Amino acid sequence: MEAKETERGNAVEAVRAKAGKYLTFILGHEEYGFEILKVREIMGVIEITNLPQTPNYVKGVINLRGIVIPIIDLRLKFGFSPREYDKSTCIIVVKHGDGLMGVVVDTVQEVLDIAAENMDNAPSFGGGVKTDFILAMGKVKGKVKILLDIDKVLEAAAGALEAATAAMA
Repeated sequence: MEAKETERGNAVEAVRAKAGKYLTFILGHEEYGFEILKVREIMGVIEITNLPQTPNYVKGVINLRGIVIPIIDLRLKFGFSPREYDKSTCIIVVKHGDGLMGVVVDTVQEVLDIAAENMDNAPSFGGGVKTDFILAMGKVKGKVKILLDIDKVLEAAAGALEAATAAMA
């Protein structure tokens, strides 16, 4: 019994160590966030060059001041229905590995400083539901923000882009 309590206490401390600043945004009707230190730029949607033989959530690449950056649509990555891009749609450019990737979201909200006491682990849904990409749950003003581990969210997209690039070579 004591070992389980110690394990749970360690998990709570690990989540609370992630307290800090998060860029929050909307996908559908839910609110999400990325660690602000991973964010390099926020921009409106510009022309995206499509890449063949990639999953539907890989939108293609953009040329950002001479740097080619892969773009994924987070709405499609999470299995939500597609939505037309409009003036509120944004690309969040984030650091991923040694490079940058762009993530399309419905709209960017704000930067929040989430205190340790307002952080919880992702809920457990059992073995069939994958939640390892959720960094924590932030509780702010009576709402829950789903705080994402952007590196884990982008792992599969990066692999798909590498495969498409290799197929074109």
